[in-house]
Amino acid sequence: MESGMQMIETQLLDRLGIGSNVKVWMDLSPAELYEHAVRQGEANLVSSGALVAETGEHTGRSPKDKFLVVEPDSEPDIWWPGNQRLASDSFHKLLDKMGDFCAGHEVYVQNLYACADPARRLKVQVITELAWHSLFAQNLFIRPEPEERENFKPDFTVMSLPSVRAESEADGTRTETFVVLSFAKRMVLIGGTSYAGEIKKSIFTVLNYLMPTSNVMSMHCSANYSKASTDSALFFGLSGTGKTTLSSDSTRTLIGDDEHGWSDDGIFNFEGGCYAKTIRISAEAEPEIYAATNRFGTVLENVVFDPDTRVPDFNSDEKTENTRSAYPINFIPSVDLSGRAGHPTEVLFLSADAFGVLPPVSRLEGEQIRYFFLCGYTAKVAGTERGVTEPEPTFSTCFAAPFLVLPPDRYADLLLERVRRHGTTVWMLNTGWIGGAYGVGQRISIAHTRSIVRAIVEGRLDGVTRHSEPVFGLQIPDSVPEVPRKILDPRVAWPDPDAYDRQAEKLRAMFDEYYGNFREQGAAAG
Repeated sequence: MESGMQMIETQLLDRLGIGSNVKVWMDLSPAELYEHAVRQGEANLVSSGALVAETGEHTGRSPKDKFLVVEPDSEPDIWWPGNQRLASDSFHKLLDKMGDFCAGHEVYVQNLYACADPARRLKVQVITELAWHSLFAQNLFIRPEPEERENFKPDFTVMSLPSVRAESEADGTRTETFVVLSFAKRMVLIGGTSYAGEIKKSIFTVLNYLMPTSNVMSMHCSANYSKASTDSALFFGLSGTGKTTLSSDSTRTLIGDDEHGWSDDGIFNFEGGCYAKTIRISAEAEPEIYAATNRFGTVLENVVFDPDTRVPDFNSDEKTENTRSAYPINFIPSVDLSGRAGHPTEVLFLSADAFGVLPPVSRLEGEQIRYFFLCGYTAKVAGTERGVTEPEPTFSTCFAAPFLVLPPDRYADLLLERVRRHGTTVWMLNTGWIGGAYGVGQRISIAHTRSIVRAIVEGRLDGVTRHSEPVFGLQIPDSVPEVPRKILDPRVAWPDPDAYDRQAEKLRAMFDEYYGNFREQGAAAG
């Protein structure tokens, strides 16, 4: 038997019901997984030492193909307006297909943890068809010590087998692609897609169900803390708003870049790695992420590279705008490997506003916090997607709609309770456009946004006077160190204040329409 090859554990066989003699590669190292991925034609080695894989037709998640199994214990608690139902018999049909595949193929298994807090740790077993998926999972989750992997009994199992495809009519799915979660069986089934992010986000969805039942706020946010204390800051935001970039700051200690819990003891990372967007990344603008992206052990998704020199081209969006880098969190120099910190003193909501309406920074109070948290706003810009010719609003409640299992107000209540109890201040930052909408104004520089963030986390805005803008009632600081005063008030930054007023009223109407529909949806579900 080759090194690393094992017969699959009896415990796993019992869960899957697929018979004996299934061959697996168990807990292979990065170097071994590189060898397998390259030998099998799954991925390529590039000049930086990273492994590059293509995900085929799916270059992002498939939220319309994600389902929760209808089960007696969980059904009453689930936020069904935001989730799709799948019958239990459909789940078992898909599970049978997964089992049949495993019985006829070699698969890869990684035994891993989610949650850096030992008291809330979830044991996760990830079974994959592809070697590079196994490396991805090893990078993104927390890696146990070798002795901890002995007699490993998972709390949840994820199976990602892209070759297994659903028959929509027979299996109750929308297409041949499926991401199915069963809380009763404590399993996730992923098929018909090679996009590795589905593995990571499926466990985040699981934690969004489990954590609140233990009075832990589960959050789609990055986190870091001052090197002078363990008081932390949280950065909420949708993709492209700067969540990863702004939390990876050499002057502060990183806790994690995407998923966290907030318990009575403080905050903790759900993950053991980072999943950063790499489109147009540079060593000058994002030095730590760039360095982590360009080294052995990192997995790159859909990044174009020169076929002769093997040099990656991070400026190319030939395959997708959503190019990604997955690396262990210890690849970032200033990181706390414990993944834990004290209660946050600051919470920042990040929105890349392509309408050019929101101020670069504003303070939120009381019910404003709930309103903007439940709206979870950013905007797509013209040219990034086919058919988008002007800015389009994107609302994702709690900055995490595709991953929520419980009603959104459950998460909002947990956030507000903690903010009030710990005296945490809440801010909203526009990391998008100022002085006009996309195509007219300009995007605020990363340097200015970093200066705003540093002023907030260092408490330098605490005593600064603020004025209220009339459309959203946002409190805008009159000055921020190292940031030009003229860009702080968006109406002043626009050449035509009347045009700004029209744009602001238009955006406010979009917010209110989303929030109103959201409330009606919730009332109907209740």
